[in-house]
Amino acid sequence: MKFFDLMSRACKDVGLELTEEKFNKFIMYKDLIQEWNKQINLTAIIEDEDIIKKHFIDCIKAFKLDEFKNAKSIIDVGTGAGFPGIPLAIMNEDVKITLLDSLNKRVNFLNIVVNKLNLNNVTTIHSRAEDGARNSELREKFDIATSRAVANMSVLSELCIPYVKNNGHFIALKGPSIEGELEGSRNALKILGARLIDVIEVEVEDTDLKHNLVLVKKIKSTPNTFPRKAGTINKKPIV
Repeated sequence: MKFFDLMSRACKDVGLELTEEKFNKFIMYKDLIQEWNKQINLTAIIEDEDIIKKHFIDCIKAFKLDEFKNAKSIIDVGTGAGFPGIPLAIMNEDVKITLLDSLNKRVNFLNIVVNKLNLNNVTTIHSRAEDGARNSELREKFDIATSRAVANMSVLSELCIPYVKNNGHFIALKGPSIEGELEGSRNALKILGARLIDVIEVEVEDTDLKHNLVLVKKIKSTPNTFPRKAGTINKKPIV
């Protein structure tokens, strides 16, 4: 039961309780990741303990922010194998989570996870982030847009902030070294109608990992010119 104890400690650290039912869903999720990873590239992290620590606990630590506990609707942009969206959905059944990804194979995998785990609070969408943000049913409709993607903050902000309601939040799960990224994204945030509120450092139990939660508040509607076309955002980030 070492994994249960480890995850339970991590949950208590953010004010949550890990029930046996929720833990079993995480284990089913882990098994599906390992099984499907043989067919499609979901993650380079494949060992049991690494998945628990570097994926599951890392995502659970998002609940350090009360915004995640209180949100009614969250979109996970570029969710990949379901991070952080599926761990968030397992731990908080009251929030509606939308998982958006551009690769249909990954969306098919996510649909299987959602069905096997009975995650009635999760919807999946196959779309590029740039295209989804121009869909009137998605644009400025969410309390939170989140992403654990590797893009820098300027790029990630342009992809995520258009989904957020006014007074809602964009929350990025980032690695340890983000000072330069944050400085480089200040103008982008202003142009997109948002501002940086806080950066919260999180630690993962029984590791040396120190990650950051970047909390951004939407203060006015994003101009209709954003997000720009696919390709342009990465090649010419807002500076």
